[in-house]
Amino acid sequence: MTGAEEFEELRALLFSIAYRILGSVSEAEDVVQEAWLRYESSGTRAASPKAFLSTVVTRLSINELRSARMRREQYVGEWFPEPLLEDPYQDPERSAELAESVSIAVLLLMERLSPLERAVFVLRDVFGFGFAEIAAMIERSESACRQLAVRARHHMDEGYPRFEADRREHKRLAAHFFAALSDGDVGALRELLAADVHVVSDSGGKAPNLPRTVVGADKSARLLVSAWPQLTQIGLTGEVREINGQPGAVVRDGAGAVVNVIMLDIADGLVQAVRAVTNPDKLAHLGPVADAWLTREAYLAAKRQQP
Repeated sequence: MTGAEEFEELRALLFSIAYRILGSVSEAEDVVQEAWLRYESSGTRAASPKAFLSTVVTRLSINELRSARMRREQYVGEWFPEPLLEDPYQDPERSAELAESVSIAVLLLMERLSPLERAVFVLRDVFGFGFAEIAAMIERSESACRQLAVRARHHMDEGYPRFEADRREHKRLAAHFFAALSDGDVGALRELLAADVHVVSDSGGKAPNLPRTVVGADKSARLLVSAWPQLTQIGLTGEVREINGQPGAVVRDGAGAVVNVIMLDIADGLVQAVRAVTNPDKLAHLGPVADAWLTREAYLAAKRQQP
């Protein structure tokens, strides 16, 4: 097998490691590309391509996360991970860990961890690497890696979301959610929302944004229903998709360009959060991105014409 073939065989794993450490599709892709360049130019054949490439990706991701955290501290408004429509890496023996770890709720919780804690948590708890392997990858002793793992689990356990693996139930609830939204049925929508549900968006200051987080089932239902008719009137459509392992929708304009991504956080049979990513930088990997400001102008014009 050639070096290129070895790399392609591992690409999905490498991306999935990088994405979970970074919470960014674009940054993860950059890290994987840099790992390939280093592998190609190394001059020697690695005894274990998986060990070599996983180590390079992990170290690059840790370094990138350290600089990214400074940018995120200065980020305008709420920061969400970049939406992931499909996780390219699948392992039947670790399917539960993989699905859980890619959810937006868990990725946001991982923001509490230091870069090293996050890397160890991802490598150990999600992908099942041994402590000896992790120690070599992050250049720490096995004892230090075990301590990092304990601290990471402690931080995660403090706010770990109630994860449910019943995807059929999630899809059923999401179908009712979007049907109620389309029908403008405030009552039906309210019944699907947790009492403390919150609606929040991530624009990064680069797209129209909610002035503040909306909290509560009644307020959230009324807000969502009040906006949707004008959005559909100006040609926006919602393509229901699984996003980061939970139901959501990719909203597109009449030309098919992405306007935003809506992500539902479902637990205990109710929608716990409705998150919208409108920052165009976080949508570019999904295809052409619409001009959100022009979309807002069209929405306001439609709203003014409403009797």
